[in-house]
Amino acid sequence: MYQFFVEDDQIGEDMIRVTGSDVNHIKNVLRMKPGERVRISNQSGRDFLCSVESLSEDEVLLHIEKKDIPGTELPAKIYLFQGIPKGERMETVIEKAVELGVYEIIPVAMKYCVVKLDAKKAEKKVARWQEIARSAAKQSKRSIIPKIHPLMSFREAAEYAQKCDRCLVPYENEEGMAATAQAFQGLNDVSSISVFIGPEGGFAEEEIEALRGDSQVISLGKRILRTDTASITMLSMLMMSLEMSDRM
Repeated sequence: MYQFFVEDDQIGEDMIRVTGSDVNHIKNVLRMKPGERVRISNQSGRDFLCSVESLSEDEVLLHIEKKDIPGTELPAKIYLFQGIPKGERMETVIEKAVELGVYEIIPVAMKYCVVKLDAKKAEKKVARWQEIARSAAKQSKRSIIPKIHPLMSFREAAEYAQKCDRCLVPYENEEGMAATAQAFQGLNDVSSISVFIGPEGGFAEEEIEALRGDSQVISLGKRILRTDTASITMLSMLMMSLEMSDRM
C-alpha cells in the first residue's frame, strides 16, 4: 500500500484532497484507479486508511475508510545530532535514520568536521536533506516526516539536546560495554532520547567533556566505526530496544 503525506487543511470529515506533485505520481506513475487503497499521514502523526474516489488534473480525492489507524512511530522520540561528514555520507545517514525511526536530525558543525559549510551552502544542503527525509518517510511508511534542522554549532546542539530525557554519546575511546548495556536498560520511562555522533575526525576532547555531565558516554565495541556506520548502528540498537519494550 502506498503512503502519502498531506497538510491538516486537506483533511475533511470523510474526504482527503491530495494536491501538488503527488497528483502526477498517483495518476501517471502509479496509475492508480478509483477504489485502490492508500495510507495517508499528516504532520501531527495521524494515519488514515483511504480509497481513491476520483482523479482530476489538479487533485485526487480520497475517501476516508478508517481514521487513526495504528501508526509506525517509536514510543520515544529520537533526536540525532550528527557531526557533518564529507561526501554523500550525510544523505545516507538521513535516509537510514528516517527508516529506523528518528524524530529529528540536527546537523552539527564540530571541531574535527572535514566539511565546512557557509550559510548559503548549508541552506541548500538542508533543503536537499529534507527532501531525502520526505522520500525515506514515504518509503518506510512513517507517520511523520522527520525534520532536518539548519546547521547548528556544537554549543547550540548541546543546549538543544537538554530538552531530551536522556542523551547517549557513542565515543571511540570509551572502553567496555557495561555502560552501553546499562544505557539501554530502563528506556520504558523516557519519551525523548538525544544521540550525538562525531564526524570522521571524531569528537574533540573538550566536546566529550562538555557532554559528559548530562550524557551517558558509551562504547559501540572494540572496532572503530565510520560516522555513518556509527549512526546506523546506534539507531538500530535503539529501534530494537524500543520496539521490544513493554509499551508496544
